[in-house]
Amino acid sequence: MDTCLYHNASNQMVILRCIGPEAFFQEKVVFPFEDWLFSCPPQSRVDIWSHGLTGVEQLDSINAEDLLLPAELAVPVGG
Repeated sequence: MDTCLYHNASNQMVILRCIGPEAFFQEKVVFPFEDWLFSCPPQSRVDIWSHGLTGVEQLDSINAEDLLLPAELAVPVGG
């Protein structure tokens, strides 16, 4: 598992959905200006969702590799 960091730089709450191989899935509400440290398998995709005027809308889709913490900073989550 890779250790990733997402920072919500917006002033609104977002829903982060991490989707990976072999039915891996996790979802987290990330508050404005909050950081979230999480683990996921390589080749995962991170989708960012929010509520807009017309309902729920996808704001971004990011490869988890783009959110990787440098190896010297990564500490296994739960360890």
